[in-house]
Amino acid sequence: MDNLNYGIIGNCRSAALISKTGSLDWCCLPEFDSTSVFAKLLDEKKGGSFGIEAVGNYQIDQKYYRDTAILTTHYADGDNVFEVMDFMPRYLKRNGKYHAPPEIVRYVKYISGRPKLRITYDPKLEYAMGETLTYIKEDFVASLTHQEKYDTLFLYTSFDKEGVIGSKELILEEDGYFLICYNEKILKPTTIKMGLELERTKVYWLDWVHKAPTYKKFNNEITRSAITLKLLTYDKTGAVLAAATTSLPETIGEVRNWDYRFCWIRDASMVIKVVSELGHMNSARRYLQFIIDLMPDKDEKLQIMYGINKEKKLTEKSLDHLAGYKGSKPVRVGNAAYKQKQNDIYGILMDVIYEQLVKFSNDIENGEELWSITKGIVWIVGMHWKEPDKGIWEFRGEDKHFTFSKVLCWVALDRAIKVAKMFGKTRKIEKWTALEQEIKEDIHKNAWNSDINAFVQSYGSRHLDASVLLMESYGFIHARDPKFVSTVKAIEEGLSNDGLLYRYKNEDDFGLPSSSFTICTFWFINSLFKIGEEEKALEHFERLLSYSNHLGLFSEDIDFKSKRLLGNFPQAYSHLALIECAINFSKKESEERILESLG
Repeated sequence: MDNLNYGIIGNCRSAALISKTGSLDWCCLPEFDSTSVFAKLLDEKKGGSFGIEAVGNYQIDQKYYRDTAILTTHYADGDNVFEVMDFMPRYLKRNGKYHAPPEIVRYVKYISGRPKLRITYDPKLEYAMGETLTYIKEDFVASLTHQEKYDTLFLYTSFDKEGVIGSKELILEEDGYFLICYNEKILKPTTIKMGLELERTKVYWLDWVHKAPTYKKFNNEITRSAITLKLLTYDKTGAVLAAATTSLPETIGEVRNWDYRFCWIRDASMVIKVVSELGHMNSARRYLQFIIDLMPDKDEKLQIMYGINKEKKLTEKSLDHLAGYKGSKPVRVGNAAYKQKQNDIYGILMDVIYEQLVKFSNDIENGEELWSITKGIVWIVGMHWKEPDKGIWEFRGEDKHFTFSKVLCWVALDRAIKVAKMFGKTRKIEKWTALEQEIKEDIHKNAWNSDINAFVQSYGSRHLDASVLLMESYGFIHARDPKFVSTVKAIEEGLSNDGLLYRYKNEDDFGLPSSSFTICTFWFINSLFKIGEEEKALEHFERLLSYSNHLGLFSEDIDFKSKRLLGNFPQAYSHLALIECAINFSKKESEERILESLG
């Protein structure tokens, strides 16, 4: 089966995807949301790639170097053995700042014999819109385009440049390297220097992983997911991307293709909650600052998403010259959803502010700003909570009173009241509590359907929706409350398909989905665990883990029938839900061991 068998490398400035056989098929430089320099992922013929092919009958294995974002592809043909170690440099400099240039290093490690390899170096700048010309210069290979827009890319290598560009057979007798740079180098690279970049980057990741606690169960899965989330973080502003790609379809051949290289307030704030639980406080702090910077005016409404450099306008357009992933058109850049109204984001934001105040209560420099934002959020929710919206799934059709949005309006008030107590602002509490109660009663009255014994997708509907499972994790309802237990059972019966969940089953703007939204299955597993069906939850979790790709990575969706990964990749949302589930199972195991030792 043709799956998303890619590994991601990156340095919190940009990222690249490398296939199971060592072909670099997706990369945007200098930043995540820049135009692509390699985009074979979106067009096999036109997109451009950088392949390293072993000549002969080689066995190829790929894995990450333990606890790092360095991807190792191992080629072996009897005595002839070599490895390619792919990474984007990232490490701390003497001045306390991070070295994270827009560069990819492909370090070729000689192991034994006389391996032969052939290179296909075919960059296509600016989304392959115009022609890219490649020239061999004295110190490097330069590629440039100037039809649509002027852009350049540089390749430095220890190998014979003519042999590389001419795809000639190269014999490997010692370590070598390829360095792809967005900018021309001032100091000439060497194999020794590239080896040093490799070691420094290795140390950076090992140190970073070491900050997190070790878990009794699923520790490797938690670590790989945490590294993946870190790779989707944009260092300069603290933004967190939904995924590293654009236009990987939810269903092959259909039009549900979106650009995910942006920061959704909802996804990103959930990421921060999990990341701070793993001990990475700096990421949490910087993301909080990113949000504060986005809210300059008290009256300014929050968008559901922003560009990674805080852009507010994300105009969507189609790249019609690209064939799309497996022929799935259109390829879109930009995302029109930025204009949508989703009332849940205020609750999500308020939840993050509250979490951070609990964790950093001793050293919050921006307490006054956070109190201003809190008051602003309550004012906006008070004005707008009764209005319909597009909901968590961004329906492009008519607005409705979505249950999830209403629950999150309640969360906004609940957390704001807690923040008011922390800051000793007692005068607000009484007024806010009345509103919080009003929203809660409204949800119990209008979102509960006694015919199907469950909370439903929107007021007055009969449709089930996986997002209502989050009612419990946000503290709206207790896990053992009969209404929640019967909602979980109804969702299991109505939305589960061979252990994978539909987000919902009612037809949306594009018809009935044929793939499962990965995070929904994790939410369901968590809910089973919480209502006491722990063995069943664990069984589901282990099965779901088996659907990841060969490196333990998940995209946004999984096809119900074939179990292939679909949608943008790797998906932050999927990995943070994986971590949440895994931590629950691990904590349970620890508690049981403590009880056994006491018993």
